[in-house]
Amino acid sequence: HYTLDLYYMSREGEDEIQSDLIYDYRTNVAFYPTFQKYLRTYQPPLLAIWGKDDVSFIPAGAKAFQKDLPNAVIRLLDAGHFALETHSREIGNKILQFLAKENI
Repeated sequence: HYTLDLYYMSREGEDEIQSDLIYDYRTNVAFYPTFQKYLRTYQPPLLAIWGKDDVSFIPAGAKAFQKDLPNAVIRLLDAGHFALETHSREIGNKILQFLAKENI
């Protein structure tokens, strides 16, 4: 994953794209009420897999889904921000299990 990330980040203009994306995160909070209303209304199945030691997206963010989706499945892994890089097999298995259970 590191090599692939490095390749993509080294492309011309990618630094500006990533900078814009990070800056745009600040606008997400304004959309929370819209997201929350959708979740409460439609109750879609949701699996949130988080690194319990992620300092960017803290575990409370995953657990917050359960306020609007009481049946949300929350899995906190012994990982940090790059859980997919360090726990890809475990995460993949959890996703497959969730999809099978939900018949998706």
